[in-house]
Amino acid sequence: MAEESPLKTVQGDPRFPNQNQTKHCFQSYVDYHKCVNAKGEDFAPCKVFWHAFNSLCPNAWIEKWDDQRQRGVFAGQV
Repeated sequence: MAEESPLKTVQGDPRFPNQNQTKHCFQSYVDYHKCVNAKGEDFAPCKVFWHAFNSLCPNAWIEKWDDQRQRGVFAGQV
């Protein structure tokens, strides 16, 4: 008989109902740029949003959104 694996899957946590983090990614990107526009890049609380979108969003999305912001066609309000 095989040994039981020490690795277990954790139970679902009702505090985190969604696995898809797309909305969190987009909103963090928008919130970061709103924060920077209002307070400047040196404002420490803005970095919370920066870390969130940099860890959640694919780099290709960030590059695309940066390009859209530069051209003035970004869908979010920053």
